[in-house]
Amino acid sequence: MKKNILLALRILVALILIQTLRFKFTAHPDSVYIFEKVGLEPFGRIAIGILELIAGILLLIPKTVWTGALLTLGIIGGAIMMHLTMLGIEINGDGGLLFSTAVFTFILAAIILYQFKKDIPFLKL
Repeated sequence: MKKNILLALRILVALILIQTLRFKFTAHPDSVYIFEKVGLEPFGRIAIGILELIAGILLLIPKTVWTGALLTLGIIGGAIMMHLTMLGIEINGDGGLLFSTAVFTFILAAIILYQFKKDIPFLKL
């Protein structure tokens, strides 16, 4: 995959992760509702926000891209599971926007991780 496309994907995933932080860190009612529903309010909301910030930063640093992508897969995978098991696809009338954004972000992070698999130290033989 071309370097420019990979860079664009990394920036896009980082932006998606980082732009949601204002909702988590300002205790936006939708964010509070979600985390209350899954029993993680307020500590889970803040902790997930911190992890998303770290993942977004790691995606932008060339030597840590794989770490950021792997962390993103874990975080977003958890979000997708919460949607499928506890929250539902639609949250507060959003038409499934949060869920579809999570799936989109998960797919992009998987592509990024696959493209940077050679950099994962514990996979080197």
